[in-house]
Amino acid sequence: MDCRVVVEAAVPVYDVESSDEAVRIAISKTGDMLNPDLNYVEINMGERHCPHCGEEIEPAFVAADESLVALELEMTVFNVEREEHASRIARKEIGQRLENIPLEVLAVEVIEGENDEAADGGGTDEETEDDGVLPEFDELMEG
Repeated sequence: MDCRVVVEAAVPVYDVESSDEAVRIAISKTGDMLNPDLNYVEINMGERHCPHCGEEIEPAFVAADESLVALELEMTVFNVEREEHASRIARKEIGQRLENIPLEVLAVEVIEGENDEAADGGGTDEETEDDGVLPEFDELMEG
């Protein structure tokens, strides 16, 4: 099973004057930390909502020329058994590159469709070939 995992990161940014500037710098800073190893991770502005009124608020909080920016990092994790396994893998992979940045898994979505159909269509021939090769290999090892 393949899963799409969304992780929220709280990225600190220094010497900024506006929320827009903080978001741009946070995205750039995060991209630099993830690349080239995790260049497949999508970086988006986080969606924040006021806990009291529910209105959408800016993803960056600026005070004294410093900011804390909420970013959403999305990645696909392949060949996992459970959604929990996918979230642990994503959190570990991203967390290793974003040291000292708090992370929280927001969502895990099972991906169905193209990859499953391709595996079923192409996997049948390969499995037949593998079934023919593996017994011969086993016989060689036994003999």
